[in-house]
Amino acid sequence: MTPEQRALAVVKAAETRKARSELLAGVRAGTVTVAEVFARAEEETVVQRMRVVQVLRAVPGLGPATVAAVMATCGVEVKRRIGGLGEAQCERLLTALAR
Repeated sequence: MTPEQRALAVVKAAETRKARSELLAGVRAGTVTVAEVFARAEEETVVQRMRVVQVLRAVPGLGPATVAAVMATCGVEVKRRIGGLGEAQCERLLTALAR
C-alpha cells in the first residue's frame, strides 16, 4: 500500500470503530433496540459486520451466560455476524429477547 492508501485506511477504520461504538452505546442506553439494529443492517455495512454477540451483550440486563443461552436456543452460532443472519434467525432472537 502507498502511504496515501494507508492513511485513508486508518481514517476509514477510525470512522468504523466510532460508528460501531456509538451504536453499542445507544443499545446500552436503551435508545436503540435490537430490532432497530437488525433493520439498520439492511443498509449499513458497519452494522452488517458486527457480531451478534456484541449487540446482545450491550443490551441492559443480559450477561455473557444469558446471551450464550439465547443464541444456542435460537440456533445462532457465537461467531455469526448480523449481516449473516437469516430472517428466521432474526425473528427467533427478537422473540427470545422479548420474554
